[in-house]
This record gives sequence, structure tokens and C-alpha cells, in this order.
Amino acid sequence: MNLFSKIPGPLLVFFGAFSLSFGGLIIKSFEGANLWQILFWRSLFFIIVVTLFLTITYKKNFFNAFKKSGLPGFFGGIILSSGFCGYVFAMYNTTVANTNFIIQTQVLFLAVFGYFFLKEKLSKITLLSIFLAMAGIIIMVGTSLSPGQISGNIAAFSMPISFSILIIIVRKYPNVDMVPLQLIAGITAMIIGYLVAEKINISFHDIFLGFLAGFFQLGFGFILITMGARNTPSVLVGIIMLTEAVFGPMWAWLFVNENPTIFVLLGGTIVIIAVLLQFYSSLNKDEVLIKR
Repeated sequence: MNLFSKIPGPLLVFFGAFSLSFGGLIIKSFEGANLWQILFWRSLFFIIVVTLFLTITYKKNFFNAFKKSGLPGFFGGIILSSGFCGYVFAMYNTTVANTNFIIQTQVLFLAVFGYFFLKEKLSKITLLSIFLAMAGIIIMVGTSLSPGQISGNIAAFSMPISFSILIIIVRKYPNVDMVPLQLIAGITAMIIGYLVAEKINISFHDIFLGFLAGFFQLGFGFILITMGARNTPSVLVGIIMLTEAVFGPMWAWLFVNENPTIFVLLGGTIVIIAVLLQFYSSLNKDEVLIKR
């Protein structure tokens, strides 16, 4: 913990986003496990690393951390678990590039949800970025004609939506700690994977990949981002998180020969531009705002 505290926040966020970027590569590398078995084992190892982190952090106050989060923390964890499930389903049924670009729309969902639930105002640039992102998504996923890819693309939206709802809850209740919510999300996702999967017995190769996905890729990724975000401006966190959208498709291209189409790259680029416009809007506080 003391070691992490000495590392600059933006660097921790970068390491976290870099860790998350391996998700698609790992999931695409499973040999025999179905998506629900992947969800179970990934969530199991995620639970282990988050439990270790909470034990080291809170020590004897481990259970008090959950008590303090209350109902907002519980429902936030349940909502985040839907994103965990949707992420695995999307990676299993569509391309890594599609999933990673769609995830980056979380900044736009945050703006929209903040408008409706926190009475925050929308700038003209925010509205423009929303329309641009919609156009980019249509270009990107409109070429996915197979039913599997369409369902995967739709499922991919569960991650940015659930993450945005979670952030709205945290902003509504600023005393809620993010990490205990992650443990609740992991337990819920593991239960869902266990109940839906016909069996959880898989090869040692796939169990090892589940360990990499849950313990390092997802566990370290979320913990590092949570720690780094404490000392990093939110806009900078969002910009650094674009690292995931850049590296994720690159790993899939290099190691599993998944080549994104020109339409995916074009649509993804438009989404990234829309997200960067939203960051600019957040920085430009003197801009004329659209009042509700």
C-alpha cells in the first residue's frame, strides 16, 4: 500500500487501463470454456484479489467498509456486475475493437445521466459529442450483420452504462467507497456464471486464463484505477482510459489475428473524437450552457 501511495495518480490510472486492455485477448484465448464458465472463473479470481486488497486496507474494519456503503453500495455493486457479465458476453460474441470503442462512450453516458439524475447542465459541445458518438457507433456496428455480433455489440453497452450509473451513485453519495462495490459485483457475477453454466469444470489451461483475467487484468486494473483516480482530475482519468481502446484491439490483432474492418476503425475514431470533445467541454467551464 505504501508503495502504491508513492506512485503518481495518473500513472496508476495508466497502469490500470493498460491492464484492462488485455481483457479481449485473454477471453479470445480460451480453448473450451463457454462464456458463462469464463464469467465464473474470472469473477472468482477477481473476488480473491479484491478481498486481499480490502483485508490489507481495512484490516479489522473489513466488514465495516460494506456497512458504511449501505444500500447505495449494494445496488451499485449489483449494477456493476451486469457490466461484468455484458463485457464477457460481448468479447465472446463480437470483436475486441467493437467492445473497446463502445466502452469509451461511458463519458457520454455520464453526461446524460448527470443531466437527468444530478441536475447537471449539458453544454453544446456535449450534445455535439453525443451525436458524433451515435454516428460512430452506427458506422462501427452497422457492418456487423451476423446475429451473434449484433447481440455482442448490444451487450457491450452494458459496461459503459453500468459504470456510468455506478459513478452517478458515488457522486450522489460521495462517502461510498468504490472497492467494496467491486467485491459485491464480483460475487454477483460469479453466482450468475455458476447458475447459468451447465458445469464449471474446465481445463487447467482455461482456469489459468481465468486467473489472469480475474486476478491481474480485471482485479489489478480496477484497483489501480480506483487508487489513481483519488489524486487525478476526472477529465484526465477519462483521457488516460482511452489507452484501453488503443491497446485492446492491438493485442487482439497481434496475438489472435483479429483484424478490425475499415468501418470499425472509422467508427471507433469518430467515437474517440466525440469523447475528446466531451473532455474539452468539461475543461471549458466558461462555455454557454443549455439550461434544463
